[in-house]
This record gives sequence, structure tokens and C-alpha cells, in this order.
Amino acid sequence: MSQNSSLEPQCPLPLASDDTIRLAHGGGGRLMQQLIHEIFLEAFSNSYLNALQDSAVLPTQDGRLAMTTDSYVVQPLFFPGGDIGSLAIHGTINDLAMMGASPHYLSAGFILEEGLPIITLKQIVSSMAKTAQDCGVHIVCGDTKVVDRGKGDQIFINTTGLGVIPQSVDIGPHRLTPGDRIIVSGDLGAHGMAVLSQREGLEFSGNLRSDSAPLPDVIADLLKHNIAIHCLRDLTRGGLASALNELATAGPSTMTIKESCIPISDPVRGACEILGLDPLYVANEGRFVMFLPSEDVDRALSLLHQHAVSKNATDIGEIRLPESTPHQSLVTLETRYGTHRILDLLSGEQLPRIC
Repeated sequence: MSQNSSLEPQCPLPLASDDTIRLAHGGGGRLMQQLIHEIFLEAFSNSYLNALQDSAVLPTQDGRLAMTTDSYVVQPLFFPGGDIGSLAIHGTINDLAMMGASPHYLSAGFILEEGLPIITLKQIVSSMAKTAQDCGVHIVCGDTKVVDRGKGDQIFINTTGLGVIPQSVDIGPHRLTPGDRIIVSGDLGAHGMAVLSQREGLEFSGNLRSDSAPLPDVIADLLKHNIAIHCLRDLTRGGLASALNELATAGPSTMTIKESCIPISDPVRGACEILGLDPLYVANEGRFVMFLPSEDVDRALSLLHQHAVSKNATDIGEIRLPESTPHQSLVTLETRYGTHRILDLLSGEQLPRIC
């Protein structure tokens, strides 16, 4: 057979590429091993992950285990105040913190699209590694898959978090009580508006930056000082209004909040007015709502104001006894004019792809 014959076997090995993700990066071969060792292990190195076992073997912990999982598909990947990598860490450990858990371990799953620039992946992974280190959590296992060009919108990330709840801590909707005060930890709507402005190339007056931030430390401080937290919820998709409606239904209970007490920055308020959006429904990634007895409010606010992430914490309302139906679930807003309007759940998605 001649050397140039078209029937001669062709080598199936892919040519190496240092610039973009290829399907072969998910095929289990040499390129996948390079991806794992030169990007993921180099960034996330720890004794659990470096063992390269099928499962991470973790030490037992005192207390009850809390576990959560979330997927991140935000577009654009980088936005003022954060990126998809730091967001994946903050979002997952914040979910644990809302149960009073201290986060310890994370898994990280990556869906990569063929054609994703390697430099972009390195930037995201580096951001994840730094954020995890700053938050005191370890990424102990992970997975990578590569999909065809046009099937994955560059990168999706899934993270699962494992934390420990002290035996003495009991936080949840089952503890909501008439008379509880409602505290919001800071100004609302910054994350959603920052992502939207970056995505659409919009420019607004003021400095719109995501509020993406870790919340476990501030919750741990409140618990350390014996603040009687009844319930917590982070204000992600659907914002404050959706979180209150979910909790009111779980109660069931009637909640009333005062518009004049709700902290909203001037840049967010201005951008929402221009676009016809309600900031009470805009997503946040570093804010929470807390329910607690009225006698603990002053001490709680004093502690919250000592943390940068909650320096603008405010008492915005209370849980009330239903005036008519005993099992009524209702959230009402007392406006600046003294009138009341019902805050209901949105029927659709106000801002898609913000986390």
C-alpha cells in the first residue's frame, strides 16, 4: 500500500491545543489528564482532592450534617463585583449558613463547551480557589464534562456543599412566630442590576456592583452571641418579596413590611425605575432576611452593623396574627403614603440567568 493511499489508517489522536477546550478534554485521555492536573488540581490542591479517588473520604463531624447543591449558569461570566466562579462558592456556602451550618467541604462539577478559551477557564477556576480559601472551605471532589460547540454557553458549574449544624441550633420556617421582627441584612437588588447592566451594555449613574459575598461569618457571630434566630433565608432569585412569600406560605403567616425602612441604593433604585423593575423582586447574592423575637432586635442590629456585608441591616417589619382566616398566608407592603399593597409571587422570570 502506497504511503499516500486514502485507505491507510488515520491516527485518531487529537492535536494538542493550548487555546480552547476541545471535546477530547472530556474524553478521559491525555488532554483530560492535563486539564485536571494543570488547571483544577493546581488551583484546588488539598489532601482530599489530591488523592484522586472516586470519592472523597472525609472525617466525621460533631453535630448534624447540612447538605445543599446548586447550579450556576449566569451570563455574562464576569460582572462588576464577581464572576461565575466566586458566585458558585458564595451561593452554596450561603445556603448552608441559612440553616446555621458552618460550611466545610464543596464539590465542583464543570460543564464546558467546546471552544471555551482555556484562559477564561483558568480565570474562573482561580477565582473559585481564592474565594474558597478566603471562606475557609475545601473543594474535595469534582467532575468535568465537555459538550459540543453551541450546546453549553461556555461554562456551567454545579457545586454541592457540606456543613455542620451545632446540636443547639434550630432554624427554619417551623419557628416563625407572630410578633417576630423581620430584619433585612443590607441594601437590595445590586446583584441582579449589576449582571443585567453588564449583559445588556447599559450604563447607569452610580456604581452598580454585585453584592455577592459570604454570609457564614456574620451568622456564626449572631449565634455565638445567643441571638434567638427563628428563621433565615438568603435573597437570591425572586428577591425579598419572593422569599417572604415562600416563608409566609410555609408558616403559614401574615407579614407586613414598611417601604420606608427597606434599604435600596440610589443606583439600584434609579436603574429599576428606568427599566420598570421592582427592586423587591431583584436577586441578591450577599443578602438575607432574618426573623427573631422583638427583644433581640437591638442586639442583633448592633452585631450586624459590625460586619461589612451587613452594615446596612434594618428592621423592616413583623409577622402579625391573621385578621380573618387563621391559616392565611399574606405579605403586604406599607407604602410611603400609608397605604397597603399585596406583594405576591411573580408569574414569570423578571431577570433570567443572574446566578
